[in-house]
Amino acid sequence: MTGATSSYVVTGGGRGVGRAITERLATDAHVVVIELDPDAVAWTERERQTHPVVGSAADRDVARKAVRLAEEQGPLAGWVNNAAVFRDAALHAVPAREVLDLVALNLGLAMTGCAVAVRRFLAAGTPARS
Repeated sequence: MTGATSSYVVTGGGRGVGRAITERLATDAHVVVIELDPDAVAWTERERQTHPVVGSAADRDVARKAVRLAEEQGPLAGWVNNAAVFRDAALHAVPAREVLDLVALNLGLAMTGCAVAVRRFLAAGTPARS
């Protein structure tokens, strides 16, 4: 382990709100950013406290890689499910199945992260916090 006392994983942390979360957490912890777009994480190469993992947050292997990298830097303290897929899918304009598929896609992103993080917290004996 290196300098920071804790680590985090932020999905979709390359731009916008996710990047803001990453930058804030990186002020006193290591942060691993999962991002689908490699260009969105180019800025992390200049930051000592941030580490990119390029891939889909819905991919369990990508999530596992991210958590391993985070734990190399310090105990996992949190997981932020920020990644989301946005596209126009208004219920009045598209078939209900398309809207449901979009909801399921976004829920899958969060569930993958939750499953990986909860298993790591339980294995480490990390106490629950609210």
